[in-house]
Amino acid sequence: MTFQDLNLNTPLYNALDDLGYKTPTPIQAEAFNVIASGSDMVGIAQTGTGKTFAYMLPIVKNLKFSSQENPRVLILVPTRELVVQVVEEIEKLSKYINNRILGVYGGTNINTQKQAIAKGLDILVATPGRLYDLALSRVLQLKSLQKLVIDEVDVMLDLGFRHQLINIFDIIPQRRQNIMFSATMTHDVTVLINAFFKNPVQVSIAVSGTPLENIEQARYNVPNFNTKVNLVTHLLNDTETYNKVLIFVAYKRMADRLFDRLSSDFKEELCVIHSNKTQNYRLRSIEQFREGTNRILIATDIMARGLDIDNVSHVINFDTPDYPENYMHRIGRTGRAERKGNSLVFSTKSEEQAINQIEALMRMTIPLVTIPETVQISTELIEEERPQITERNNPTKRPDENTPGPAFHDKKEKNQKENLGGSYRREIAKKYKKPKTRGDKNYNKRNKKK
Repeated sequence: MTFQDLNLNTPLYNALDDLGYKTPTPIQAEAFNVIASGSDMVGIAQTGTGKTFAYMLPIVKNLKFSSQENPRVLILVPTRELVVQVVEEIEKLSKYINNRILGVYGGTNINTQKQAIAKGLDILVATPGRLYDLALSRVLQLKSLQKLVIDEVDVMLDLGFRHQLINIFDIIPQRRQNIMFSATMTHDVTVLINAFFKNPVQVSIAVSGTPLENIEQARYNVPNFNTKVNLVTHLLNDTETYNKVLIFVAYKRMADRLFDRLSSDFKEELCVIHSNKTQNYRLRSIEQFREGTNRILIATDIMARGLDIDNVSHVINFDTPDYPENYMHRIGRTGRAERKGNSLVFSTKSEEQAINQIEALMRMTIPLVTIPETVQISTELIEEERPQITERNNPTKRPDENTPGPAFHDKKEKNQKENLGGSYRREIAKKYKKPKTRGDKNYNKRNKKK
């Protein structure tokens, strides 16, 4: 099948020719007619198969010119970086079409975004939090919304956006087309679909959890963090093979720690992104990695989720993810658009269970590779790897000042007195036998006569 078979219009054909796209990917071909018909749709496909164009081609084709100010298409994505990327993709597709496109996300001046919204727009790309803030301010009116697209919905639910998504469903028109795309189908995603979608058509290109066939996977059993650093340094020294490497770590502190350790050898080739970095720093790091200025990018799961970066030669899972779905999304950063990709995962003994869950999801065993002899096996452990020794009833052990105290404790003796209120005052009156006739005018008159 070619794009000609989809019966697109001339402006879209011209834009696709400029991009060099000749044939649609399987998810683009299967989803086109379903979305164009106006039916609700749930698309399941591996990451890197062109899901953005899968929903944008039919939407842009049927989006007629309008001068109204309120958006007609809303696209929700989980991260700020993904907002920027989706806006760029839509602008490429709308090169010869007069579409007004805007991306909004948190961490930037909301007043600037309000001014942009007031000028009018057709397609709005947003993160759930900033969208809801703009809707509550009444600057953004969603009454003209016709199509709702939720991309990477499983990530949104993992990030705790469930309540915000439900609130957004409540403030948008009931008569709309719902379109959802995800690489994995989880229980939470199914619950959301059953609650808000109307007889959705499911378009599934592969079983949820099926890895791309063009990604070659391998696994190293590594004893600890310092040995992992030695191994990744050994691999990265081969600049010809590892020419564009994305390294995933478990959390932000680990990303900074690995960045510091690798800086001595790869300072000019290295960049890092996680949620504690400023928005400009994150966007600049991604752009430098995309352009090839930096050869190595260290990232957490959330930051690189859904990012489309061409020609990533290797994805290195420095830490084995706790959730097997995250592993699928990580390795999907390489081997995009049917190119060949490579994925490595480093696993310690404590991460064996996570490896078993990943292999069960993929229905395959990741080939085990022996660590090269030239890599030094370290015995030094970092703080998180050392066994936690707990001593009970040790009077010589000084308390840890950072350890939080008990939530409840006994009152001091001076604060244990009972609050007797009014009865207390009456008891005091009895004790000091205050005259009951105090203030009795008749009693005072009688005493004066005597």
